[in-house]
Amino acid sequence: MRFGTFLPQGWRFDLVGIAPEEQWNTMKRLAQRADDGPWESVWVYDHFHTTPVPSEEATHEAWTLMSAFAASTSRVRLGQMCTCLGYRNPAYLAKVAATVDHVSAGRVEMGIGGGWYEHEWRAYGYGFPEIGDRLRALREGVEIMKQAWETGSATLDGRYFQVDGAIVRPLPVQENGIPFWISGGGEKVTLRIAARYAQYTNFAGGNVAEFEHKSDVLRGHCDAVGRDFASIVRTTNNNVIIGETEAEVKDRIAAVSDRIQRFAPEAHDKLMANFTLDNPTVGTVEKVTEHLAALEKAGAAYTISYFPELAYDTSGVELFEQKVIPALV
Repeated sequence: MRFGTFLPQGWRFDLVGIAPEEQWNTMKRLAQRADDGPWESVWVYDHFHTTPVPSEEATHEAWTLMSAFAASTSRVRLGQMCTCLGYRNPAYLAKVAATVDHVSAGRVEMGIGGGWYEHEWRAYGYGFPEIGDRLRALREGVEIMKQAWETGSATLDGRYFQVDGAIVRPLPVQENGIPFWISGGGEKVTLRIAARYAQYTNFAGGNVAEFEHKSDVLRGHCDAVGRDFASIVRTTNNNVIIGETEAEVKDRIAAVSDRIQRFAPEAHDKLMANFTLDNPTVGTVEKVTEHLAALEKAGAAYTISYFPELAYDTSGVELFEQKVIPALV
């Protein structure tokens, strides 16, 4: 199994209590730590407002961070889980990503999806199209980016986007363009787009049976378009709180809970619902390893882990690095 890790950027209240002028240094330090460690990639989310509720707490912008991490690391690959197609014109996004690919010497991934966070869509003036329109726009946007990265220009007279000879030079460093991660498990549209365009998919990390079902749907779409199902790397992402013992895990959950209660009580209950012992990647080393091994057996070749305590305490991620990764690589 291959491993990536999310970096805190504020979106999930994971920089609260850290002075704004120190937040970039915190993120950079953790990116460089990952660069020196066993991780293949580092990731951020593409959001503008905190979740599960909007707040005045900082949320740092994803593609600005991509460029900054590109310049301050040397090895790890750089991804977003996932870029919202509706927030940027796709020809412009192709240009931005190609530039970051040069800054990073060819280390960028393109996580892309239709978007879902209605509050920030409306707050930033994007409206909030119906899900079918968001996904059809995703299909057009991916086609524009694919053209741009393969040929240096893009032309499409689409329903949602119209570009006419948009020049994207220089081409990305990576041969044939930046890899697409088509994120989401929508069975009728998203996985069909993935079957046609994706090098990677990302869905259903918490339930092995659901992962297997989504994989079967993806296989059907691949068969329909003549794509080799095995050519697509299936990935998951997981919320992780890990300890040597259940008592240690409970202490770590309590520490995260206390911090959120102190700085963002309005978000506490919804946010902490992701970090209960019912979550298969919240628990002891043995529990977390067993779940990831089951996902790997089901065909997940890559997982991205989110550690809510990372900006404050790296001992949990150190335990994951020392005991979980070696058991699965």
